Amino acid sequence: MSLSSQMVTNIFLLSLVVAYLMTASAGNFYQHIDVTWGGQRAKILDGGQLLTLSLDKFSGSGFQSKNQYLFGRVDMQLKLVPGNSAGTVTTYYLSSQGTAHDEIDFEFLGNSSGQPYTVHTNIYTQGKGNREQQFHLWFNPSIAFHQYSIIWNPRRIIFMVDNIPIRVFNNNEAIGVPYPKRQPMRLYSSLWNADDWATQGGKVKTDWTKAPFTATYRNFNANACVWPSTSCVSTKPLPINGWMYQELDVNDRKKLKWVQKNYMIYNYCTDLRRFPQGVPRECKQYKFL
Repeated sequence: MSLSSQMVTNIFLLSLVVAYLMTASAGNFYQHIDVTWGGQRAKILDGGQLLTLSLDKFSGSGFQSKNQYLFGRVDMQLKLVPGNSAGTVTTYYLSSQGTAHDEIDFEFLGNSSGQPYTVHTNIYTQGKGNREQQFHLWFNPSIAFHQYSIIWNPRRIIFMVDNIPIRVFNNNEAIGVPYPKRQPMRLYSSLWNADDWATQGGKVKTDWTKAPFTATYRNFNANACVWPSTSCVSTKPLPINGWMYQELDVNDRKKLKWVQKNYMIYNYCTDLRRFPQGVPRECKQYKFL
């Protein structure tokens, strides 16, 4: 066997060991997801490869992951409610339980036909949020599938859309800012009516003549530490678990700057009317958060 072949074999075997220590939940919704509410409004299709959530005038629907995670990378491809989605909210987030819960949030706020979705992001630590950043997207998220990712490691949280970073929240415990690192979280997703606030501050209501509203999911992947196992926390950096040490390189920072310059529509870190006594401490550490 040649040296290069031996190296490939060694890398392959090492990857198998790491894969044993970690859980990479990929693909099949029957194996990795529980429908939690909405009855037949939530459907797993195509042998577990596709999932749809629907909303009508009587109820929305939702699901959660079977596993809990303590750090990881979670990817999902979504195709959001098409047409007039005003009043609807599609959520995709990690969360622990209890009044002092941690949470890492993607929320997609619908809009009237022809108007852009708002991507609402937030981070809760020990039950406290108020860290909202909102964006428009550079594409129509209801026409085709796009990947939305949460990377969560002990150093930072990265929100990504099609592998482009749109937001980073760094661990600033050194200056007294709580950071989610002790509570395991599940993945949750739901589609529900929030026309009292979701679209233009509640001015545009849900048009129920367009119901049912449907969002579609595929290619769920959780490359993550499954609680209560902590085996992967000390694993050395490898491609399979690069998220544990992931940070932004020069190109990533350029992409982040591009998104935040051109598509960010709200940033709590610049809202002096909301924080007249001064913005939160973490806002002073980095230009792009």
